[in-house]
Amino acid sequence: MSVHAADRHDVIRVRGARENTLRDVDVELPKRRLTVFTGVSGSGKSSLVFSTLAAESQRLINETYSAFVQGFMPSLARPDVDLLDGLTTAIIVDQERLGGNARSTVGTVTDANAMLRILFSRLGDPHIGPPGAYAFNVPSVTAKGGITVQRGGRTRTEKAEYSRTGGMCPRCEGMGQVSDVDHGALYDPEKSINEGAILIPGYSMEGWYGRIYRGCGWFDPDKPVGRFTTRELDDLLHKEATKIKVDGVNLTYLGLIPQMQKSWLSKDVDSLQPHIRAFVERAITFTICPECDGTRLAEGARSSRIDGVSIADACRMQITDLAAWVRGLDEPTVRPLLDALAHTCDAFVEIGLGYLSLDRPSGTLSGGEAQRTKMIRHLGSSLTDVTYVFDEPTIGLHPHDVRRMNDLLLALRDKGNTVLVVEHKPQTIAIADHVVDLGPGAGTDGGRVVYAGDVAGLRAADTPTGRHLDDRATLKDEVRTPTGVLAVRGADTHNLRAVDVDVPLGVLVAVTGVAGSGKSSLIHGSVAPQDGVVVVDQGAIKGSRRSNPATYTGLLDPIRKAFAKANGVKPGLFSANSEGACPACNGAGVIYTDLAMMAGAATTCEDCEGRRFQASVLEHRLGGHDIAEVLAMSVAQAERFFAEGEARIPAAHKVLVRLVDVGLGYLTIGQPLTTLSGGERQRLKLAVQLGQDGGVYVLDEPTTGLHLADVAQLLGLLDRLVDDGRSVIVIEHHQAVMAHADWIIDLGPGAGHDGGRVVFEGTPAALVADRSTLTGEHLAAYLDA
Repeated sequence: MSVHAADRHDVIRVRGARENTLRDVDVELPKRRLTVFTGVSGSGKSSLVFSTLAAESQRLINETYSAFVQGFMPSLARPDVDLLDGLTTAIIVDQERLGGNARSTVGTVTDANAMLRILFSRLGDPHIGPPGAYAFNVPSVTAKGGITVQRGGRTRTEKAEYSRTGGMCPRCEGMGQVSDVDHGALYDPEKSINEGAILIPGYSMEGWYGRIYRGCGWFDPDKPVGRFTTRELDDLLHKEATKIKVDGVNLTYLGLIPQMQKSWLSKDVDSLQPHIRAFVERAITFTICPECDGTRLAEGARSSRIDGVSIADACRMQITDLAAWVRGLDEPTVRPLLDALAHTCDAFVEIGLGYLSLDRPSGTLSGGEAQRTKMIRHLGSSLTDVTYVFDEPTIGLHPHDVRRMNDLLLALRDKGNTVLVVEHKPQTIAIADHVVDLGPGAGTDGGRVVYAGDVAGLRAADTPTGRHLDDRATLKDEVRTPTGVLAVRGADTHNLRAVDVDVPLGVLVAVTGVAGSGKSSLIHGSVAPQDGVVVVDQGAIKGSRRSNPATYTGLLDPIRKAFAKANGVKPGLFSANSEGACPACNGAGVIYTDLAMMAGAATTCEDCEGRRFQASVLEHRLGGHDIAEVLAMSVAQAERFFAEGEARIPAAHKVLVRLVDVGLGYLTIGQPLTTLSGGERQRLKLAVQLGQDGGVYVLDEPTTGLHLADVAQLLGLLDRLVDDGRSVIVIEHHQAVMAHADWIIDLGPGAGHDGGRVVFEGTPAALVADRSTLTGEHLAAYLDA
């Protein structure tokens, strides 16, 4: 019997992929199977999966819309690949943090809040209005006046009134907290506006803000602010938006505090730039709104109840408890709604997030929690023959929870979908139907497929992944002796239950426990705020395509100064974002042409040939190299170049040594940050933080994005930090890090209100021998003890 033509398209074919570091990659991926992509960090996994396969699928889908609709959508360029055949619709579930909007919560991003609002608008007693009356983002509005009506060919004006009942708390405007501003941090009372009295970052008197505040006319810009009248000070600090004209230009005046509210306070504080965040935390005190008690809701919404539970109570419940409450409601009139809400709650529990509550701000979720939250809407979907693309879905998961994630990936595959997973964990690699291993190294040493086949073949393959797949760490023969303790008493952040614990100093401490057990709450809530503590968290690196490792780490500053000194010119000439930029491409190295709804075209600048600098700048040299050649060096090459001779720059060399220490010696120092993988960005951030002065380092899952072969190098770095007299605390799920630690603090026993207690304190050997906790059981199994 002949095969039907439609059944022959059973593979996705990739020919000549060259995105980022990929080197003409050819590979075939089986459809309706689970394929795992492995390789060291920076080997090209994300370039192949996300920048090539998923990007082209999304681009082709966008092209099915009309030109009018495409004009409102982001334009996507075709990936640098010769052929992509057999693609299906791609659904991308990545690690990007959920929006930094302070109004965004777990409930709003998963539509659970929308269903709850409908439920309360139908069953709530007393009934206060439609769903919007229960929404903390909808303010109550009343208006009245005249409206123009046309009837029978005549126009007449009639009186009209309009009202809308919203659920927003009027005191905090739905934020759940109110702010108290320290006026002393906003201005210097001894100075006038012209003398630079305003102390807010970015409010330079030479820029637009200076033009507005000096020319508004409501106060004398030469008069010290401390001598302003009450009216003048109120205008400076609190005046609402008012149209003004300064030097013939129409501008809008806004007082300092409303301007800050608009620019910064309406956003999640953690999403702000570091210097802005530092100012906000110094100048503004946030307290729970006394009127709504942090629920964000108006009195009416809080008073309406179902079986004694308000919508605020429901949103505060742990999702496992909310699921039980929903199932206990016997209301046939809203049965479809109750079933949908129960299904959403079950999806949270199934995916290991049952410990969350719907009122949790989405910006506070970790990368792993954010990724699993995005998965919620795909669980139970009736779609088949689509391609699901996951970026390390096991990040932030305890070994106990990894099995559950594996079951979900297999369930998606068994419904007839193609599942593509970028992953480092051996437990997930083991369940793959097909494995594509990229490498053999990272950066310019990678970008090739070094193995493609089943897991058994990978174990026998002579590749970094194959050689390290069955690696098992061993317990240390001797652990270090603490030099002191950092005492934590009565910690009660989030789900912690008045925890008392002594964190040893001068050693490597691993804080463990299942996801949601309270690890981050303990360390970030009680340890990180203390003096001398340097925190390396999972926050995303912010930077445009003009940013690179040299600019991000501060490496470029001493290099520019050295070039300027050696050649007797200004340092600004050696910045592609300043005076030295090529005028044709403005220092970008490429010319971008906007083609409206079609993907824009980028061509290498003909004037500078992609080097980004003016020709005259490249005539200046240091140690025989111009600035473009230096930026094209790898970190390892630059480390040797700036170590001795004419080009010796101790400040630059110190930064480069830290980059080599974290395993980034292969990176080009001028490589755009946008081309770095997640693991590379994490280690770049680690290298920057290692340069700070501090006695205690807190690292939040430093193995994120690291290949099995890279973990050993990370452990060596942690050992060097401790041996140099630092204390290192890591929040970690990786068993190799647990086994290597000197001391373990294990939280649990479960997640949410089932956790929040210290269930074990001691050495890794004692934890394995005890086996009284989930962490102990899995560590013993990992060590085969």
